[in-house]
Amino acid sequence: MCAEVANSSDVFGSEYVGHDEPSAVFYSNVPGAGNHMTYSMRLPSDPSPANPNTPGKSYQFQLNGSIWFGMALCATQSYPEQVSTCTPNSDSNILDPAVSPDHAGTAFVELQLYPPGWIPWPTWQVAVGASACDPTRWCAAMNIFSLAEDPVAGTTLNSTCAARTGLEYVNFAFLTKNGRPTATPNPVESTTATFTPDLRRDLFMNSGDNISVSMGDTPHGLRATINDRTTGETGSMTASAANGFGQVQYDPTGTSCVNQPYDFHPMYSTSSEQTRVIWAAHTYNISFTSEIGHFENCNGPNPIPATPFGVDANGNPITCPAGNVEGFGNHTSPTDADDDFCFPGTEALRIHINGCTDTNTGFDSLGYQPVWPDGNTALHPQTVLFSSPRTGPGDTVNYSRVAFEADLPRIEAPPVGPCNRTTGVGCTLIPITDKGTPAAFYPFFSAFQNGGQNEQGNGGGCRWGFGNVMPGGNSFGQNAQYGTLLFSHYLIFGGGGAFRTITNNFRQILPNPCPAGGNQNQQ
Repeated sequence: MCAEVANSSDVFGSEYVGHDEPSAVFYSNVPGAGNHMTYSMRLPSDPSPANPNTPGKSYQFQLNGSIWFGMALCATQSYPEQVSTCTPNSDSNILDPAVSPDHAGTAFVELQLYPPGWIPWPTWQVAVGASACDPTRWCAAMNIFSLAEDPVAGTTLNSTCAARTGLEYVNFAFLTKNGRPTATPNPVESTTATFTPDLRRDLFMNSGDNISVSMGDTPHGLRATINDRTTGETGSMTASAANGFGQVQYDPTGTSCVNQPYDFHPMYSTSSEQTRVIWAAHTYNISFTSEIGHFENCNGPNPIPATPFGVDANGNPITCPAGNVEGFGNHTSPTDADDDFCFPGTEALRIHINGCTDTNTGFDSLGYQPVWPDGNTALHPQTVLFSSPRTGPGDTVNYSRVAFEADLPRIEAPPVGPCNRTTGVGCTLIPITDKGTPAAFYPFFSAFQNGGQNEQGNGGGCRWGFGNVMPGGNSFGQNAQYGTLLFSHYLIFGGGGAFRTITNNFRQILPNPCPAGGNQNQQ
């Protein structure tokens, strides 16, 4: 669920390996392009829930744990902990770690949308990766991630507080019809109620609905708004102290765990290669991302225990039982070490499939098979269709450039794979499975100049889709769209301000080939 960090061993230790986030990134030099924009989107539909274990059949929750829109935010108690102020909505915050470690503290917001049908929330409070708010409807939540770490001194948040909040902690709130959270969002005071949908107050959306998604600053923090054009309903959330958002006071040596009420504002004015979150693996500010690679099937003679959070009484992950298999159809193999946080299909809200939700470090799960949207809606979901964002006065101006970025080098590095992030040797566009062969498939973006009408969209200018080859789409070379290795500067943990140059991503930048609404006003 969290934003992927640049160097996981500094934060989570050697057992953490990361997760897969192929992204479309949008650049514009228009003032405000880094802090307010509007997208249009059509939420995809799934195949019938009947016979869900048919070989080759797939559902959105198996492929996308969430789909989300991102933006960099100010957060004075977050990494790198060197300065106590941050000027919102300002490119004065741009500072390369190679020049100085004195970057303003940075957080990252992900406005996440969750597909329906599988294990119900509040599962993600513990077992992140694949969950649902409703049997048939989508929901959305604002997630703001901060990192409690000082890379110059080599310190982190004290262990007492970190045991409650985590070092990479989240402010979490579902979008609601009245714009007020149903429970406290900040990580010090949040409870299970924070992660439990409220059927009366939260915004729910149907598959197939056409929605607009807006993010923009207000005097008291970033506001995310979704207008469901199909039903007429609206949901929103503002990242304000008044709504219970806050930072964890950075205390590396004591035992304190103090919430500081805080209005989270966007960090940058524009969106470019330089408007980074310097602790994150990805290099972007304004982005659309598909969170993939979390779900794995677990089938066989041995039952999975039913639990609320995918863990046993001692907090250990429920694993896919020995003697069972992961995968599906002719692509099964014995269960292995990345098959944990598992749930039986009997717990599902509508689509009754056994599954595990940890990161698939073997790159052999359903998400790495050719079962992504391809126009065959009897077996595979529709693709999500979304426009490029628009910004400027009245959100009428298109972004001038787009990048395809995949954090594959970050998650292919040892102990998972052979990628040397210093040299780039062994880093591949198609990840290598735990059997030593390339993954069967890796999804990619396509552009539909007619608005995706072949995918039952509503026209209105070019739309982006994500998945496999789809009728009427331009896939920009399929996997080759992600371009070449990108080397970036990152601070060395405990290095006194020193930096190193490593690769965490593949990236290719193009003039925007898919403007929203047919508006050619691009800047």
